[in-house]
Amino acid sequence: MFKLCTRSLLCLALLVGLVESPVQADDAAGTRPAEWARPVEKDYNLYQMSPTLYRSSLPDGGALPLLGKLRIGTVITFLPESDKRWLSTPGIEQVQLPYRTNHVDDSDILRALRAVQAAEAKGPVLMHCKHGSDRTGLVAAMYRVVVQGWSKEDALNEMMEGGFGDSHHFKDGVRYMMQADVEKLRTALANGDCSTSVFALCSLESWVNSTTTARHLDPQVLQPEH
Repeated sequence: MFKLCTRSLLCLALLVGLVESPVQADDAAGTRPAEWARPVEKDYNLYQMSPTLYRSSLPDGGALPLLGKLRIGTVITFLPESDKRWLSTPGIEQVQLPYRTNHVDDSDILRALRAVQAAEAKGPVLMHCKHGSDRTGLVAAMYRVVVQGWSKEDALNEMMEGGFGDSHHFKDGVRYMMQADVEKLRTALANGDCSTSVFALCSLESWVNSTTTARHLDPQVLQPEH
């Protein structure tokens, strides 16, 4: 694909260490890879990742004409606050999936990726958090890796050097990405699993619910003993 780091181990070490100064976008130098998200509106840190996927900081009422122009059909927020405060446009679906990068696990990522894919099937999607950098940045990077097949290094390069915000915000996301098992995530996403682990809380809850339902529907269970 593309490569900004010439030595993978050194690159990942630098990413985990997170340099002290904010990383600047490559647009000014004219070296921004064509595969990276394309800037759309600076005021909202709005970028287009694909023909049907956008990312941004928290919009406001002033962004509504732009969302209409982009034909956004679904807005996904990763914040604990609802978008109803600024978004009341009929026809735009709102999805709320709050999470924190310092407590993220595979179930959070799978839930977000599944929501993005479901929304994309109906039209263009905007996903956002407060600044459009850390929470949105992690989901964007995992979308690149799990859904689009990018390497971790390529996705991390875009996350860190794409001009989405101060690099200090990415520390937890980088840590998660480096330990994430991409193949397990891809398999779980395809199978509809809520996590890559059968011991995850959501997996245990799903098992309990399915067992309870099966017992209620099983004629042998319902049949009284004689």
